[in-house]
Amino acid sequence: MKLGILALGRATFDVPFAEQKLAAILAVLDASSHDIAGPRELLFDEDATNAAIGQLQAADIDHVLMLQVTFTDASTAVAVGAAFDQPLSIWAVPEPRLGGRLRLNAFCGLNLASHALALNGRQFGWLYADPDQNIAGDLADMLAGKRQSGKMDASAPPPANAAGTRIAKAVKGRRIARIGEHPVGFDTCAYDAGTVQALAGVKVDALTLDDLFDSARAVDGTRAQALRSVAETQLTGLDEVAPDQLDRSLRLKAGLDDLRARGGYDAFAIRCWPETFTEYGGAVCGPAAMMGEARVPCACEADVYGALTQLILQEAAGEPVFLTDLVDMDGDDDTGVVWHCGQAPLSMCDPQVQATATTHTNRKQPLLYQFPLKPGPVTFMRISQGFNQPKMVLAHGQMLRRPMAFTGTSGTVRFERRADTVLSDVIASGLEHHMALAYGDHRDALRGAAGALGLPILEL
Repeated sequence: MKLGILALGRATFDVPFAEQKLAAILAVLDASSHDIAGPRELLFDEDATNAAIGQLQAADIDHVLMLQVTFTDASTAVAVGAAFDQPLSIWAVPEPRLGGRLRLNAFCGLNLASHALALNGRQFGWLYADPDQNIAGDLADMLAGKRQSGKMDASAPPPANAAGTRIAKAVKGRRIARIGEHPVGFDTCAYDAGTVQALAGVKVDALTLDDLFDSARAVDGTRAQALRSVAETQLTGLDEVAPDQLDRSLRLKAGLDDLRARGGYDAFAIRCWPETFTEYGGAVCGPAAMMGEARVPCACEADVYGALTQLILQEAAGEPVFLTDLVDMDGDDDTGVVWHCGQAPLSMCDPQVQATATTHTNRKQPLLYQFPLKPGPVTFMRISQGFNQPKMVLAHGQMLRRPMAFTGTSGTVRFERRADTVLSDVIASGLEHHMALAYGDHRDALRGAAGALGLPILEL
């Protein structure tokens, strides 16, 4: 067939490594029997991508193949899905778990795209595979329509139980402050305040980033110093980050405390990038970790449903929770990696490891936490809008004691079911890229909460 390709990249990731992976992908495609059309370089911006889409529209192609070489948001996937009637596939590229930065973060791009395409009712083929491995058979299957995204339906709401009824009652009346708009192309973070209120009795107030920045700038210097003194007892490496940026970051923690006191908020959903770095000059990741440890969950990327998820799971667990990305799945090792920049609650740190202070891998500003997650049983949950159908998504696994896969706060998990099966379910369910985790097995209580909230349930 005539195969039209679009190689997606973002310049904030490891471009030389991405170009190396793209070259390997192109070698595999050139060795196939297909006629390859389209640009053979990474597309970094909207203008280049739109030009490439136009080129493929004029080329009389049979199949569109998006190459998810690095993370990108879902806007391109949605545009491509709308621009072509031909079959669509996405090939995302894994990266080695070497303990350094997430150099590509391509799985998250696939996750965002699968959710957005599900919302738009667009089927697609998919592949998550290293082009340097023997993947010709899987590639042929995908292009032949044998690896389709499908649709995984949730079951009916389960019966409510005492624990679930208690959780639903406890969450009712809580308040979430959404600070700033969610990023463009993050359909995973879209919400409707009236729907959240009707679902869980939780009120969402829309604040601006300036509300947070002004609150932080008004913080007295002694409060920021007091927060640093506490952090010095918990983290190593504070003296190795820029002191002015660290001070601004700590002031965000105090600013969130002040907003919480004034508004009576129980959780936050914060547009964490790029403006906290580009306009304010300090990361909110470390402050989010501090708030989470104090059981005031903070969802990044202004993910309101993520904050709601955290409130419900925290009530079930009675402990801090962590809103995380699934960033890798390895069928051979039968494990996945969960990660976020550096905002896991400190109580989740492996006790054999000292937590350290660090900077954001792309933006190079503090404060972020860095440590591997401790071993033990974990419950994952998400109040999902996949396929425009509200539901509760559940999974269970064991966090393993492994070397840290990537910088920030990350952990290697073995799910209750095979990693390949869970991966297929993530795609087929149109699941959002954020799930909350808590230590322990809380599925019975959460099933009861789904029943009390009238939510269908889907277990990965």
